Amino acid sequence: MFEHEQTGHDLPHLQRVVLLAQKIVLTEPTADQFIVEASAWLHDTYDDKLVANQLIAKQRVGAFLTTIKVPLAQQKVIFAIIDNMSWSKMLTQQAKSLDINGKIVQDADRLDAIGAIGIARTIMYGVKHNTPLYDQTIRPRQEMDKQTYRQTTNTTIINHFDEKLLKIKDHLNTQYAQQVGQDRHQVMLTYLAAFKQEWQLAEL
Repeated sequence: MFEHEQTGHDLPHLQRVVLLAQKIVLTEPTADQFIVEASAWLHDTYDDKLVANQLIAKQRVGAFLTTIKVPLAQQKVIFAIIDNMSWSKMLTQQAKSLDINGKIVQDADRLDAIGAIGIARTIMYGVKHNTPLYDQTIRPRQEMDKQTYRQTTNTTIINHFDEKLLKIKDHLNTQYAQQVGQDRHQVMLTYLAAFKQEWQLAEL
């Protein structure tokens, strides 16, 4: 499914999210490792920004889980995590509370959206959607709903840092993720300062 994905939601992204989730699980003794890992692997399989028909894609995931004999009770838990963990879902104010398993997967996914790799993924996504890199006359959007957030017009790739990425560190759940998030947040701040300095040719 992710073989030709070019927006930063590719197989390496999934692998990193799984690895991060595995690290966080070790610090959260009440978590269910299978639920966490399954949700981490599957969290983008029916994301509405990646698939043409979200319902059909979700049904395929359910059929797959049934084929490998994952009980329906566990499937419901996995789907509940995937359905409620995204940043865009939070913007709808309809996201249901996540249990510790969901919080771990959400943290792992959000950590991969920030830091050095997060910077690269942001540029990948913007280029794929023909979003301009930077324009000083276009200000970051404020108080967005999901529809506005998903629009790639009237914004820039660099604006995405103010619109989402720099906010992530304050929306991490676990202590492990919060510690990692602080370092990755600083990487982005350093990058943005250098980017804007070079854009203005201030160093010359």
